[in-house]
Amino acid sequence: MNNGSYAVAEDGESNMVTADQSPDPVVSGAGVTPPAGDDTKASVSMRLAAARLALGLTTAEVARRTRVTLRHIEALEAGDYSVMPGRPYAIGFAKAYARAVGLDDGKIADAVRSELQGSAPRPEPRVLNQFEVGDPAKTPSRLVGWLALLLVGAILAMGGIFWRSYYAPAVSLPSLVQSPEQSPTLAATQAVPAPRPASQKPPASGPVVFTALEEGIWVKFYDGQGKQLMQKQLAKGESYTVPDDAIGPRLWTGRPDALAITIAGQAIPRLAEAERVMKDVPVDAVSLRSRPAARAAGATSGATAAVH
Repeated sequence: MNNGSYAVAEDGESNMVTADQSPDPVVSGAGVTPPAGDDTKASVSMRLAAARLALGLTTAEVARRTRVTLRHIEALEAGDYSVMPGRPYAIGFAKAYARAVGLDDGKIADAVRSELQGSAPRPEPRVLNQFEVGDPAKTPSRLVGWLALLLVGAILAMGGIFWRSYYAPAVSLPSLVQSPEQSPTLAATQAVPAPRPASQKPPASGPVVFTALEEGIWVKFYDGQGKQLMQKQLAKGESYTVPDDAIGPRLWTGRPDALAITIAGQAIPRLAEAERVMKDVPVDAVSLRSRPAARAAGATSGATAAVH
């Protein structure tokens, strides 16, 4: 028979040991050797507390040795990891505690990881809302479709307005190249201008004025040396007077049929009766009066006067 005192070995078997023969902890240079009664199958809190009690230490003394706050030491012995700042801190504090009481810090760290893994709540499964063709709740309504179409149409309209504003030419200049479709016999079929009244004799000199008969008539006036006098698009009814001091003034235009000419306030025939390009046309009073059309108009006026 024995006195009823037992010690539980690390392998879980019962060995009869008398109370006066219970093993004492051994202190070595590497640390404190844990008692033979340490059970690795117990929880971390029980193993740490048993090792501390076996060494006769208080939790305050363990806190001083490990430099871990007392409440964290007590939380480790209570198995309450919620007090810890985080998982790495819980493992680090447990390893420091284990080294202070002579336990294997690596095994204690693995045990803490296992307990944290078992106590951590499982994440909720992620729900994926996939589109189902047959589900009316997930099908866009007809109103949403019409709104989307209206939005696309508005974007396209704004894009067209932007393109026309910045890239489309505002005003197109007349072509300065004679079209091949124009017949060379066009001048021969031009209408004969109406004869002047006999009382109005064509002036030989005076201010020469050109007046636009249509909108946007492009003209360029320059002297005999090529110096530009004026170049622009004349509005309908806008006039330009050739300077009296201009030497050999000339005209370049693509619409001679839309320019009315007066010398000293009296109208003379236009340079042409159809649209065509005319360049280097002398526009002084003498040259304009000497043109064939102007001479024919003057002769017609003289003949009319003689008949009357």
